[in-house]
Amino acid sequence: MTTLTARLKDHRGPAYPLVMLVVFFVVPFVIMLSVSFFSRDEGAFFQPAFELSNYARFISPFFGKVLLTSLTFSAAAAIISVSVAVPFTYFVTRMRARWQSVMLVFLLSVLSLSEVIIGFAWSTLLSKTAGIGNLLVAIGLMEISQSFTPSLGALLLGLTYLGFPYAVLVLYPALSRLDPEIPEAARMLGASPIRSFVNVVMPMMRNTITGALILVFVFTLGAYLLPQVLGRPQHWTLSVHITDQAIFQSNLPFAAAMAIFLMLVSLALVGISTLLGRART
Repeated sequence: MTTLTARLKDHRGPAYPLVMLVVFFVVPFVIMLSVSFFSRDEGAFFQPAFELSNYARFISPFFGKVLLTSLTFSAAAAIISVSVAVPFTYFVTRMRARWQSVMLVFLLSVLSLSEVIIGFAWSTLLSKTAGIGNLLVAIGLMEISQSFTPSLGALLLGLTYLGFPYAVLVLYPALSRLDPEIPEAARMLGASPIRSFVNVVMPMMRNTITGALILVFVFTLGAYLLPQVLGRPQHWTLSVHITDQAIFQSNLPFAAAMAIFLMLVSLALVGISTLLGRART
């Protein structure tokens, strides 16, 4: 006991982070994993048991569609975010240091916004009365203003906006260290700026781009409010259904099983990203 206390006082030792990991990750995970095998009881909420029925429900058509919807939306948001973030970040790294700082501060300020603010801000911008529809009418592109939400496009736009700053922050360190003479040499050999960027810069950034895709995918996979505010019920993701099962359906075991699945997918992708980072070094 004395040795453990001494190690806890010394934050540089392995005991302190190990204890924090056990208390804030392992213990909640074990509790949630245990509850996922419990049986639902209408009167007592749930009863301790060991049943696989909660996980078997994943193969039902409805929840299979929910899983596919969540994975598809997150993958689409990740691809769109990174596709926009790569050229954007490349041009930012070619700016003067002062303007780079301004852009990074702006991105960090966007990260300070909660999902609630982002969701309702986009719902207002895409609404019929106070949205961009009025602007399109004013410039003659539309005759009558209309609402663009709820819709699949609005949801993807919100998820992309949510993941874009994270993609830029992942890409920025690698692109800022890129030797500017490399694309210059490609242009001297006759390659156009676009061809130089696509054929020279992007292959060199392959692992970083993959890491950014995984990060945005994992982050948007847990989106809860945006699917409800910007999408329709058929667009609701796994996070929304976890809350519905836990709070409104009083089915905590099944909600825990879905949460376990969501966390395992996220951990697997983080592990893949770590392996790619080691391979790069």
